[in-house]
Amino acid sequence: MSNETSSPSALAGTSAAESHIVDGSSVAPEHMPHDRIVDRHIAPDPTTATSKDTRRRVIMASFIGNFVEWFDYAVYGYLAGIISSVFFPESDRQTALLATFGVFAISFFIRPLGGFVWGHLGDRLGRRKALSLSIVIMSVATFCIALIPGYATIGFLAPLLLLLVRVVQGFSAAGEYAGASAFLVEYAPANRRGAYAAVVPASTAAGLLLGSLLAALLSSVLSSEQLHDWGWRLPFLLAAPMGLIGRYIRTKLEDTPAFRSLAEQDIPVKVPTLAMFTTYRKQLIIAAGAVLLNAVGFYVILSYMPTYLSEELNFGAAESFLATTIALASYIGFIFLTGLASDRFGRKRMLITASILFMALTVPAFMLLDTGSFAVIVLVQVLLGGMLTLNDGTLPSFLAEIFPTTVRYTGFAVSFNLSNALFGGTAPFMATLLIGLTQSKLAPGWYLVAASLISLVAVLFTAETSRKPLQQD
Repeated sequence: MSNETSSPSALAGTSAAESHIVDGSSVAPEHMPHDRIVDRHIAPDPTTATSKDTRRRVIMASFIGNFVEWFDYAVYGYLAGIISSVFFPESDRQTALLATFGVFAISFFIRPLGGFVWGHLGDRLGRRKALSLSIVIMSVATFCIALIPGYATIGFLAPLLLLLVRVVQGFSAAGEYAGASAFLVEYAPANRRGAYAAVVPASTAAGLLLGSLLAALLSSVLSSEQLHDWGWRLPFLLAAPMGLIGRYIRTKLEDTPAFRSLAEQDIPVKVPTLAMFTTYRKQLIIAAGAVLLNAVGFYVILSYMPTYLSEELNFGAAESFLATTIALASYIGFIFLTGLASDRFGRKRMLITASILFMALTVPAFMLLDTGSFAVIVLVQVLLGGMLTLNDGTLPSFLAEIFPTTVRYTGFAVSFNLSNALFGGTAPFMATLLIGLTQSKLAPGWYLVAASLISLVAVLFTAETSRKPLQQD
């Protein structure tokens, strides 16, 4: 892929042959330095083509889908101990917990298939249509979790139904992160793509934050019997109204200027997946490797951590939830700063910095978690979350920029979901398993170090993508 890439202009009355965009400004070809001329198809600056009200609705539409998705994952992760006792036999607590995380992981294995399907729909029919459909299916599946009877009522049918619903949820959620990121990047000004795309990881953290708050609230106001009988179901019931609101917002928006321009020119490829594997294999491999730190880090630090603190370090459940809640709140603040920083310093530099910091500091950080001090645990989680934002705040814009418009949704969705299926969704399971195999509470830290190393190698093989025109095809 060329370093000087492009996508079509959607500005009415403006010919690509009459003007070019350099660093966000329109310049006549005859007045442009020869080495600054890019391809004839240049992405428009949405600040001139899109109203502020439309951009606000684009941000909200992109935010809410991932918010619902990760709210579900948060509740499932934070209430894993209770869910394991509801849906699995309690003869062996660790086995039941592993089974619960196993269902969590298996639901991720369907995500690559979902990435292919939603990516194809998004690249062929439009980002808006794919996102509007996916949020409905995802919300309904999440809602259904609250309706499944427990093991004591229907036996082994309970975990089977739980697995089925989570597979449907995983399939439908597979296009959310990629689609929302592509949607934002294709609407954003060239010099603000990192800041706009940072809304996506912020929405995931906000979903986790609400899940953490609700789990903490339920744990504090309900008795153990109430929580096991019906209290754990309440958060899942919220998915339906939130999903309907998200769909309504999305259906009221136009598709992105970049995609509309492709549709007008009849440029979209018929089979984006085939084009991705035949023409953009290198980008796909780099993207999958770059995602690895996000996949493992996000689930270990922001989803699995309350279970780790309570189950492995014997920390109080309420204190574990509170520590993670504080870390999540700080993560949301940091994520926007790192999005802005990636616009200024470049995607590659930010991703490399994140990997190096994790390789150097993760294991010492996990050592400090075992001190038993609440203040130390909070500080360590804030540190780990802040380090993670260097990767997470940069990754959405990087992945959207590395692929051209014709296969952007597919390339992003497939690479992101492959890594998350193999290493993200399995992270809580692997962390629990590694602790059991090694008898070391530091095992999750070493797992993060390995993921950081692989991401570092992948990013070293890519070129800088920030502030360059989006490639069309």
